[in-house]
Amino acid sequence: MKGLAVVVLVAVLVLPLGPCQGALQEGYYKGKCGSTDVEDTIKNVVLSRFNQDRSIVAALLRMQFHDCFVKGCDASILLDGSSSEKTAIPNLSVRGYDIIDEAKAALEKACPRVVSCADIIIAATRDAVSFSGGERYEIQTGRKDGLVSQASNVSLPSPSISVSDSIAAFATKGLTTKDMVLLLGGHTVGVAHCSLFQDRLYNYQGTGQRDPNMSLLLAVALGLRCPKNASVDNIANLDQNPLSALVVDNDYYKQLLLRRGVLQIDQALAMDARTRPTVASLAFRSDFTSQFAEAMIKLGAVEVLTDEQGQIRRSCRSVN
Repeated sequence: MKGLAVVVLVAVLVLPLGPCQGALQEGYYKGKCGSTDVEDTIKNVVLSRFNQDRSIVAALLRMQFHDCFVKGCDASILLDGSSSEKTAIPNLSVRGYDIIDEAKAALEKACPRVVSCADIIIAATRDAVSFSGGERYEIQTGRKDGLVSQASNVSLPSPSISVSDSIAAFATKGLTTKDMVLLLGGHTVGVAHCSLFQDRLYNYQGTGQRDPNMSLLLAVALGLRCPKNASVDNIANLDQNPLSALVVDNDYYKQLLLRRGVLQIDQALAMDARTRPTVASLAFRSDFTSQFAEAMIKLGAVEVLTDEQGQIRRSCRSVN
């Protein structure tokens, strides 16, 4: 979930319904697509892609975050256009659109104009998380697709945002400080381009030195991956434990406590008095995946469109 710049356990999680969630419900599509199970159809598409490329987990997590954080979870990020959200700088490296297209095509064949693209994003992300070690949480569906997608609407937290500003940004979406720490835990399977953290290696806050809050061993390792003045903008895992870089687990938080956070905002979580206790708790508890699932459900309920507020697109790339 760079937007600041991707074992199956089964659990059923039910959250209290807030104002945004009131028109959403679990099992919304049951009986609405003939004999086709909507969620199973999406799951099968995601599983096929996951078996080919495990990095789709981070890609879909990032897609959901970038969609929901801009005008709510309305699939506006999927719309094509010369000035659509896709063209905004933070979204130029978003990928996974073809996965959503494939799931949409299968569902349109089975039951035209029934399943929204917004719901497909939510379901596909849930499935990807579950295939990578996270919990297969129950999702609420019934979203409609938005009609507006403008690059000018895209305002996402940057990798160097302060904890204070990040808390404020998440609060505007009805998300708490704890939700923020949990959702940034999506970086457990994420990657970042060197350009997003290179200042921490070579010129932190204009000092000409590395960030003193970064482990020296990490700085050396990242320096090999991201040489100064390199002509290629390489990528690095945000969870620097190679055994868990593609697994949805709590190792990301353990790395932060060892000063091995790659992005500035990640490391800052382990240093700020408002967020460090949550980081420490998640690092040493066994229930990160269930807490992460709850935070993802809350993210999926941000500013949704329901009933007559939107539409069910024929194609996720264009309005009807």
